[in-house]
Amino acid sequence: MKIALCSDHGGLHLKNSIIEYLVQNVYEIKDFGTTNENSCDYPDFALLAAEAVMKGECERGIFVCTTGIGISIAANKIPTIRCALCSEPLSAKMTRLHNDANVLALGGGIVGVNLGIEIVKTFLETPFSAEEKHRRRIDKISAIEKKYSK
Repeated sequence: MKIALCSDHGGLHLKNSIIEYLVQNVYEIKDFGTTNENSCDYPDFALLAAEAVMKGECERGIFVCTTGIGISIAANKIPTIRCALCSEPLSAKMTRLHNDANVLALGGGIVGVNLGIEIVKTFLETPFSAEEKHRRRIDKISAIEKKYSK
């Protein structure tokens, strides 16, 4: 599975720790930045990484900023992206089972490395349930997206 990763300066440490975990566990990664701790703007990196998921170049994404809030808002502006901000493993499991989320957002200032990696592991290992009621709800989300996308 190929994973798109990105962060701003506030999420860099957690993103780099997640990259180490993913490489050790034989995931293919594409890092869209940032690569240093200089102040930067998370929408720039979220756009590039989310486009890679939208185009099918990467199967999933993991995006990190200080809180995870801003980067998740930016990611969710991209068509077909269903980005969920999670701060514990149960939310990561449920967003995969019920929402078929394709991007995980994390807050580098909110979750530590060990918890962050556990959330990532849960997100990547949990399949979509494919239950009819969940498909129907995702279809309704997609219809809203199409209605307002120009």
